[in-house]
Amino acid sequence: MMCKLQSLHRFLMARLFYPALAASMLAMTLFAGRMVFTGSPAYRFLIWNLFLAWLPYLAALQLDWIDRYAPRLHWQRWPLGMVWLLFLPNAPYILTDFVHLPGMRFVWWYEVGLLLAFAGAGCLLGIASLLVMHTLVRRRVGSVTAWLFVATTSGLSGLGIYLGRFLRWNSWDVFANPQILAAQLTALLGEAANYPRIIGVSGLFGSFLLLGYLTLHHARYQEAPVLSTQERSAR
Repeated sequence: MMCKLQSLHRFLMARLFYPALAASMLAMTLFAGRMVFTGSPAYRFLIWNLFLAWLPYLAALQLDWIDRYAPRLHWQRWPLGMVWLLFLPNAPYILTDFVHLPGMRFVWWYEVGLLLAFAGAGCLLGIASLLVMHTLVRRRVGSVTAWLFVATTSGLSGLGIYLGRFLRWNSWDVFANPQILAAQLTALLGEAANYPRIIGVSGLFGSFLLLGYLTLHHARYQEAPVLSTQERSAR
């Protein structure tokens, strides 16, 4: 039993589970503090958005676990992969919740900190899930294709954020309302005047996600400096 717990601990630690959990707990604590001081549970949608940000991360963890330790559950890969791709935009989407800042009437800096905490937790979950999926894809198809995968999913996430913020679509509408979604997308893309905003917003948030991931990847995988014999002896 202890061996299994240690294995699970190492698995989660390597995939940024504990920082993501700590960031989420900070956000929830700030929300609870706001609710206590104001006596109002307003802006509960922040909790819902954070929950949605956890879904792609948990799907990525399950995919990686299956690939490493439970190949007999291979039938779950496609459904989990679809969940990951559709819900990934919900992680960086929390950045757009800053549009609500002007209407928040508690202490201004506290409100900024609250939104930053939720946005930071969401972005960390998105970057962490991208790390897991990048590693998984690289194991299967190689480094070049895996990086194309990262760039493509970052761009699609940017587009998903645009659809969520401006058209108010949800990830599950791909299944719940596919015909209406397709009709709106066709109309949106059929009007050239919409392109600057689509490209601008999608590119902006897709770039944020990609840059955040590149920063994490560089910090995580850069080569350790070579120490001299004297430095090694000092250690």
